[in-house]
Amino acid sequence: MRMNMHGTQDRPRLFVFRSNQHIYAQLVNDDTEKVLVSASDKDLKAKKGEVNKSDLAKKVGEMIAKKAKDSKIEKVIFDRGGNVYHGRVKALAEGAREAGLQF
Repeated sequence: MRMNMHGTQDRPRLFVFRSNQHIYAQLVNDDTEKVLVSASDKDLKAKKGEVNKSDLAKKVGEMIAKKAKDSKIEKVIFDRGGNVYHGRVKALAEGAREAGLQF
């Protein structure tokens, strides 16, 4: 899947990693192999059981979009990392779109 995706400086790759407990998002420039911006649910300092995982994923999407706008990035390529576009991955994507990222 990642063979067909390639992030550049103008349009980096929004990579999503989902574990059983956490969700991470990174904007990657594949030309220079550098991470431009990153966000995770660990940054939100939410207590366990306080908010469900989908709501946290949506907030992570909004946070990555805000950080991307601060770095003057508006368009990205969405890389779901082999996960099904459902649940937390979909919530993260919707949060990022609502906050202004285009993909």
